[in-house]
Amino acid sequence: MLAFLHRFGRSRSGNFATMAAILMIPVVACAGVALDLADAYSLKSRLEDAADAAAVGAIAKMSPGVQAALQMTGDGPINAGNDDASMLFRANLTGTDIDKVLKFTPNVRKTSGEVVADVVFNASMPTTLLRIIGINEVNLSGTASASIRTDFFADFYMLLDNTPSMGIGATPADVKQMVDNTSDKCAFACHETKNPNNYYNLAKKLGVTMRIDVVRQATQALMDTARTTQQFSNQFRAGIYTFGQSATDTKLDEITPITADLSGAKVKAAQIDLMTIPSQGYNNDQMTSFDDAFTKLNAKIDTPGTGTSNTNRAKYVFFVADGVGDSYKPNTCTKKTIDGRCQEPIDTKYCDVLKSRGINIAVLYTTYLDLPTNSWWNTWIKPFQSEIGQRMQACASDGLYFEVSPTEGISDAMNKLFKKIVLNPRLTG
Repeated sequence: MLAFLHRFGRSRSGNFATMAAILMIPVVACAGVALDLADAYSLKSRLEDAADAAAVGAIAKMSPGVQAALQMTGDGPINAGNDDASMLFRANLTGTDIDKVLKFTPNVRKTSGEVVADVVFNASMPTTLLRIIGINEVNLSGTASASIRTDFFADFYMLLDNTPSMGIGATPADVKQMVDNTSDKCAFACHETKNPNNYYNLAKKLGVTMRIDVVRQATQALMDTARTTQQFSNQFRAGIYTFGQSATDTKLDEITPITADLSGAKVKAAQIDLMTIPSQGYNNDQMTSFDDAFTKLNAKIDTPGTGTSNTNRAKYVFFVADGVGDSYKPNTCTKKTIDGRCQEPIDTKYCDVLKSRGINIAVLYTTYLDLPTNSWWNTWIKPFQSEIGQRMQACASDGLYFEVSPTEGISDAMNKLFKKIVLNPRLTG
């Protein structure tokens, strides 16, 4: 026997087949690992997507869970939300994937003014090639979380630029119509009180829509949105402010103080109109002081809260403007001046004062249009044109900036910002 084994070990005939058979086991195992793990990764991705959909869907505005939460007088579990989450999870999977799910556990509850949905899943995927090395299944698990505020109380302070620059045509077609019908190719519908043939009256006669017209309409529409969105009375309040009715008395003009009467605020918003000027060039056109408007509005806003109750209201400033200040600032202007006249992108340190108090600023930047036929624009605005949008975005709180061009809808942009603040469920994990 020893001699036989010695001869077998020294023999070289058939060694390749023997070694190939021995090596085939780890090769197949490695291939099995790659294929089975790829399948497991794909399955887990589908399960995670379904879990995300279940968490977010279970707390959608009109979902059974949120509707049940609105009827609750305190915190606690929401069975209707749990049932809805389970249904949504299954609805987002194929039957083959559902068969691999071992357990799905939703936990939808109301806590501290929020509806929170946490979901957990466990699954097992049978293997194929990995069975060769004794691995019959791959275990998978995952979680998803989402939340939405229900008892969210907020005050919205609408700060609307109504200075002469907002008399520009609302669309490129409106701008062209003004340029084509004015001897000096002016795109602005200046509201001169001493000139009955002023460009404001011309715009009205031509049927030109000015940017201030769109802002007025958008503000009125937003009051409707806030009124129909709130789940109960007094949840949202609004105040409306402009830069003054007349250039002879520029100030923070209160169209309506903060009020829960949103229908009344809509009626008041009809008063929003372009600031009048006595004549062209009045006060060297220095009628747009963002610094002054933010300072005075800040004084009107009481201590902000987190929005969890009527006495702990969150505070938001909705700032709508073309982003260019024009005021007398001989010493502190961020751009060059002429005789103390300061034309500059908004100075964001005045925004920072509000944000440092916990006041949120939602900025709707109505793009400052290029006016290549206007010598004033070419000399004073064009050099910093690229900075205007950047400064307006820096003024805004995180995620609350929207630039709307003349071809887009200011009303839609306002509504999107508002709903982003008060409605959208968010994945939190």
